[in-house]
Amino acid sequence: MRFTFNPKLTALCLWMGVIFFLSHQNGQDSSQTSGILLELLSLIGIGPGSSVQGALSYIVRKAGHFSEYLILAILFLRYRKEQEPSWKSDFHALLFVFLYACSDEFHQSFIPGRGPAFFDVMIDTAGGLTGIMLYEWKQRLTVRQNKLICRK
Repeated sequence: MRFTFNPKLTALCLWMGVIFFLSHQNGQDSSQTSGILLELLSLIGIGPGSSVQGALSYIVRKAGHFSEYLILAILFLRYRKEQEPSWKSDFHALLFVFLYACSDEFHQSFIPGRGPAFFDVMIDTAGGLTGIMLYEWKQRLTVRQNKLICRK
């Protein structure tokens, strides 16, 4: 069996590693990840302990979940459609994102200061679904543009 380098598979695996690395941070380090935003808020007068700052920090952390898995779904589809272009790839991408999110939350149950949260799995899956929709939308736009170019 001969190994061939596949940049799309490599990008997918690297992104999975990024998600794993971020999930492997302990609770304190994970909270500091959104610290840059909190410092910016303090510059405009929204200081530590403010209910606005707490709410925005929470939103930023959840947006991080959403965007991580949006990217994961797109990278999965880019690789999968290259292997087998079919409508099933969208379902496989959503299933993959959901299962990876579940395994990620399970992984967090072993990290000090962290714990599993099914709500996060749902946010991750919603991000993945959004990524699938964006990917398919872009593919359809590309096909339409190519048809228009061919007609000219």
